[in-house]
Amino acid sequence: MKSNLTAYFALIMVCFFWGTTYLAARIGVAGFPALFFMGFRNVVAGALLLGFLVLRNRSFPWTLADIGLQLVPGWCMITFGTGLVGWCVQFIPSGLAALLYATVPLFTIMINMLARKEERINAHVAAGMVLGLAGVMLVFRDNLDYLADRNSFLGICVTLASCVSWCLGGLYTKSFTGRTDSFFNAAIQMMAGGVGLFVLSAFNEDWTHLPAMQPQSLMALLYLIFFGSILAYASYLFAMSRLPAGLVSIYAYINPLVALVLGFFILDEKITWLTVLAFTVTLGGVFLVNRGYQLQKRKSSLTLINSHE
Repeated sequence: MKSNLTAYFALIMVCFFWGTTYLAARIGVAGFPALFFMGFRNVVAGALLLGFLVLRNRSFPWTLADIGLQLVPGWCMITFGTGLVGWCVQFIPSGLAALLYATVPLFTIMINMLARKEERINAHVAAGMVLGLAGVMLVFRDNLDYLADRNSFLGICVTLASCVSWCLGGLYTKSFTGRTDSFFNAAIQMMAGGVGLFVLSAFNEDWTHLPAMQPQSLMALLYLIFFGSILAYASYLFAMSRLPAGLVSIYAYINPLVALVLGFFILDEKITWLTVLAFTVTLGGVFLVNRGYQLQKRKSSLTLINSHE
């Protein structure tokens, strides 16, 4: 019972802290090179997590091949995934970025359908995808001012592209499962993703005149390292090990709401009735997609049981 209560508490932390990372990233990159900032965040978080594992004598028999297996998801999910969001929130509200990222499950379905011909969709999944698409259209309708601005439009497009990159990284990890510790994998992915962001930064940002980091940026950096990366990810893994995956997936519904509310109260980011409608429609679509796959999985299990009888 105590273990379950701890797992529920861990899930609450995931729902909250991952939702706050959009706001923290926007505060952190204000007045500081965004790609360098996000790269530093991930390299330090990965190094600290790896150091913690070493100090705790966590055994993970790894080779260079095991490390190599984590590079692609690190680049897809961090460098071109969440790392680029830190660049995007310079030009778009953190709540808008979080709302766009709520479409990740929908992109995952579409990519799986293209990559795996045996992938099937049922009525729930199809309806969810249609609702998700409608939600994205409402997001664009509610943010016409940002579409008219070149940098903001680019920020929206890059955020959507980063969603696709995140999904590709997830598909890669499912297709090429490693044999190493999950925390070790996370540490290597964060470090690889951070190095990738440093490379992007070197080509796009001037390192010869890096400004002094303002106190608010430094606080945001520390928050993202310890709460957004290490604590939230550890809580996610613990919750996944103790609770059903379908229950843990509710973080995808709550993160955008946390980001929207915090952006409204702290940074005066606008929330209109269209924003609320887009949020409701998009997450309704995500819910239907998840429900459809739960029903599909249940049906497959029953078919397998009947075939053995």
